[in-house]
Amino acid sequence: MSPDVIKARPEADYTVHLWFDNGEEGILDMKPWLDKGIFRALRDLSVFNSVHTFLGTIRWNNNADLCPDTVYEDSVKI
Repeated sequence: MSPDVIKARPEADYTVHLWFDNGEEGILDMKPWLDKGIFRALRDLSVFNSVHTFLGTIRWNNNADLCPDTVYEDSVKI
């Protein structure tokens, strides 16, 4: 089981800065997702910038979200 996301902040170039409940931080690059289904809406920066934490993962106002394991495993730890 992956750690929960406790804070998420949108950054430039379609990345999200993440804070996890285990004390780690990471950067998740969302560019590879921008051509896939519901994630296409994230090309609009007003939608992308709506990222927030939700049940241990991240979600956007258009209800797009990612599996918590994907968020943790695909983020580059800093």
